[in-house]
Amino acid sequence: MNEKSENRFSFDAPVEPHDPELYRYVSIARGVQGFGSVGDDELAGYHRDGYLVIHDAYSAQEIAAGREGIRDLVAGKHSDFDGLQFMECVREGFDQLTLDQKLDGIRKLYSFTGVEPRLNAFVASPKLVAIAEKLLDAKPELYQSMALLKPPAGREKPWHQDHSHFDLPLNTRVVGVWIALDAATVENGCMRAIPGGHRLGVIEHEMNRDFQIPDGEMARKAHEAVAIPMEPGGCLLFDSFLPHGTPINRSDRRRWAIQFHLIPEGTPRISHEERRAVFERKS
Repeated sequence: MNEKSENRFSFDAPVEPHDPELYRYVSIARGVQGFGSVGDDELAGYHRDGYLVIHDAYSAQEIAAGREGIRDLVAGKHSDFDGLQFMECVREGFDQLTLDQKLDGIRKLYSFTGVEPRLNAFVASPKLVAIAEKLLDAKPELYQSMALLKPPAGREKPWHQDHSHFDLPLNTRVVGVWIALDAATVENGCMRAIPGGHRLGVIEHEMNRDFQIPDGEMARKAHEAVAIPMEPGGCLLFDSFLPHGTPINRSDRRRWAIQFHLIPEGTPRISHEERRAVFERKS
């Protein structure tokens, strides 16, 4: 699977801290063990809830290889790769930082599948592809890849629907694939989601700390939220209309994950303006 590259090197602007109440939750999401446990009932659960948690989807060896792949990208071992975003706090004196300091300051990597085979191997897994094909009812095409590297004090990703960021027709089926390379815990910013929220369709977004669902609306929905902690090797599949977000990493440890979005092969694109016209808050 190939993806269109949108590589860039940048620093993420600092944002105001969020209200912790936005990420209250009422329960912990359940999951199944391994890709082999995903049958018709689990696929039906995905369509009902908007997500499916698969524990132990990838081996310890695959996770270790993925982590080394990220280290090599940040270390500059792939000279043609510049799809990195660092936190603003490491801009000053950046050239003098050690690799470990850069790893504590990296926020995201983009579009790495054509550069780093150890990371591409996750989305190329035949077991994942087979499940995605059933969920999409089509042969999967890779639309996007990102590594989400939430360092200590790394900022939130406010509540949103992924589809609001995609220049794709509104009726496109999109499966998000979120893979934990570190333990994702309540303390270090594991994902929260609203079960069944994907069936609400479009929720208008606004530019606040990010392009996000308004805080007031999510505060009213907090009593519905689930937290989705996972150990390394866990895999979350989720619908692109599922409202979800991740709070600040309040621990002293990094929380690394990689994410892919899969769409039906041959899906057309729309313009940025067409997408914003649908998702941007009108009032």
